[in-house]
Amino acid sequence: MTHIPPPAEELRLLDLELHQLDARRAQLLHRRAWLVTALQAATAQSAPAPFAPPRPETSAPRVQNVLLVLGGVLLTIAAMAFTLVSWGHMGIAGRALVLGGITVAVLAAPVSLLKHGLRSTAESVAGLGLALTVLDAYALHEVALADVDATAYVAVVSAMLAALWTAYGLLPRTSELRLPLPAALVAAQLPLTLWAVAADAPLSGITAAVLVTAGFDTGVALRVPAGSVRITAVVGAYGMGAWGMWAAGWLSWTATGPSAAARAAALLLFAAGIALTAAWRQVAEKHAGGLAVTAGLLAVAAVGGTARSVLPDAWTVPAYLACGVALLAAVRVERLPQTVRLGQARASAAVQGIALLWALPLVGITLLGPVAWAERVWSGAPGDVREAVTVSTPWPPIAQTVPVVLSVVALVLFLAVRDAVWRPRALTGVLVLAWATALVLPAVLEVPYVAGLVALGSTTAGTLATAAWTRPSERPVKEPRQEKEPRSEEGPAPQPATAPALGFPTTGPTATVLALLTSLSLAFLSLTGEPATLAVLATLTALFAAASWKPHLAPVTAPTALAYAVALACATGAAAGWQPQYTALLVLAVPVAAALLAARLGSSPTTVPVDIAGALAGLLAIGLAAASADLPMLALVLALCGVITAGTAIRTDRRPVAYASAALFVLAAWVRLAAWDIGTPEAYTLPVTVPALLVGALHRRRDPQASSWTVYGPGLAATLVPSLLAAWSDPHWTRPLLLGLGALAVTLLGAGHHLKAPLLLGGTVLALDALHELAPYLAQVTGALPRWAPPALAGLLLLALGATYEQRLRDARKMRDFLGNMR
Repeated sequence: MTHIPPPAEELRLLDLELHQLDARRAQLLHRRAWLVTALQAATAQSAPAPFAPPRPETSAPRVQNVLLVLGGVLLTIAAMAFTLVSWGHMGIAGRALVLGGITVAVLAAPVSLLKHGLRSTAESVAGLGLALTVLDAYALHEVALADVDATAYVAVVSAMLAALWTAYGLLPRTSELRLPLPAALVAAQLPLTLWAVAADAPLSGITAAVLVTAGFDTGVALRVPAGSVRITAVVGAYGMGAWGMWAAGWLSWTATGPSAAARAAALLLFAAGIALTAAWRQVAEKHAGGLAVTAGLLAVAAVGGTARSVLPDAWTVPAYLACGVALLAAVRVERLPQTVRLGQARASAAVQGIALLWALPLVGITLLGPVAWAERVWSGAPGDVREAVTVSTPWPPIAQTVPVVLSVVALVLFLAVRDAVWRPRALTGVLVLAWATALVLPAVLEVPYVAGLVALGSTTAGTLATAAWTRPSERPVKEPRQEKEPRSEEGPAPQPATAPALGFPTTGPTATVLALLTSLSLAFLSLTGEPATLAVLATLTALFAAASWKPHLAPVTAPTALAYAVALACATGAAAGWQPQYTALLVLAVPVAAALLAARLGSSPTTVPVDIAGALAGLLAIGLAAASADLPMLALVLALCGVITAGTAIRTDRRPVAYASAALFVLAAWVRLAAWDIGTPEAYTLPVTVPALLVGALHRRRDPQASSWTVYGPGLAATLVPSLLAAWSDPHWTRPLLLGLGALAVTLLGAGHHLKAPLLLGGTVLALDALHELAPYLAQVTGALPRWAPPALAGLLLLALGATYEQRLRDARKMRDFLGNMR
């Protein structure tokens, strides 16, 4: 009995069979394609490549266009040659008939060509006709209007040709041509400017003509849809507009009175109106922002130039700055497009940036000028701050309004920037500008010298206070990267508020840097006299030490306080008339304070900067002591530095400093010995040997597997080698005897404890010392023997060694094994 499955089951079975058939068919097709490819590759390798016709290098339409353009150019050249050469051989009627007929015929030919679909040919013929109209105008001037001014004639002809070509391009039968209208727009660039030149108009009149032409081009670009005419209009607007803009700017900058400045301002405002209209209507979408910025800058130049003509020179930059700040009012106008408002804001920022660049040299002179007092230390206080900061640099002209510029830009940043991301950066800028204002104001106002020092000290304290009040938790941090969450139908899920992603320095670090810069300028400025130097350095030391109580400032302010303490110690010594070696003792108080402070700080980030500052102060003290010839004082300073470093080495994280401490103690001992005129080398080597051997013994106790060369080798060599060298040149018997006894003791200790380094070093020194003692007797014996005796003795020795060669080798191996078992 045949089983008939249900319809659903049967359908599933059929689908399965069809799927298997499709898979098998795809497999077979893939195999067939591989076989065909393999056969084709084999055939290509065995048979020569079939002949293929060469590919054309250019398309047929391109060839046609080249031929048409070339033909039009040749016909134009022929017409020019006819006009310039053969013109004089014909009468007036013949000339008019020939040129007029040819021009009309050529201009009418494109109508027929367009009817037959020959568009490219029609364009070429139309171009030839336009060129013939130019030749007609030239011929007319040469024959009938030779006395007319050439500039005026070209202006009239260009206007007429522009109108003629426009009419020709708008005719119903020739409106399909793309050449006449752009050509007419190009001709329209000349009439106004040439008319102004022909009328002997001033530069302002010519500039006005250029700007009117640029406005005409802008209007055409606004009204004409995309195409060749629009492109031509945009190019003309940019070209003529740039020409007119620079000419109007030059007129404004060179204006000598309010009247000339007003005329130039009118031109600049007209150019600004053109640019603003183009930006508002977005003639060039990609350049709308740039046009808006240009419009803003032109408006600033116009109004600022007018104000400059009636204000003193010192107020020129503030006048332009005020105009630039006024542009920010456009940002609040909601009716303006976003692109225009953003462009006005950028133009205002550009004006403010230029004003800050103008003020920057005075800030640099005020900040760096006092450095020159380092070459005139305590040469006398100047009368005022300006004289003090310009001791080696001239005061820049018209710099009286620099504080006004700095304060205005700071106020604008504080009031205008409200964005959550840019607000912290703006506050940082406000801080920098306020600091610069406070820095230059005493010099600008020519306040007395002492008052200027107080003002700079107050600025330093203010910036340090700002840095101290900026807590680390309030500093903007970079926003962490978050995983994307799936969007729901109700919209994106709300994100938690995070800190703005900033990459600029925050207010706290910036204030710290400004405080350091101000304090350096103040310190150099105080070098004019002893009282000022001592007072300023003491104040700076206390100020930065007080700021170090803030943990986030201490890594910078603590070493700075130590540095100013070193400077104060040096200045105190100089004021007291002390010699450098005695001043060095006063300087050593700073490393002591640094060591105590670092021990108290522990693992704080401030520890390393404080250690470095203390180490540098100690090196300065050593340098001051070494600068004199007082060896006992140098030895004392070295010993005190050794004590300080030994105290530092007590800390578990500074144990390697013990090596520096040992070196300092050794150097102190050597300098003291040199001061006592002691030339015995053992007096210099034993202070090194004893500590080295003690350290080696401790090392050996901790690590019994350590090599004796590492543990005892340096200490033994430090004494034995210099003593051996001294013994070879010593004519007495005391040193060699003592050296031999010491080397023998070292050798016996090395052999008794199976230590390689003492055994070999002691044995070698003992052998060389004994050889030195026997050398005179050997010399006497050698002189008493006949000349043949030394060779004979050498021969006997070689025979004896040869006879017992194998025994000597066994003995050498035993000695090698014995030494190898030592450490």
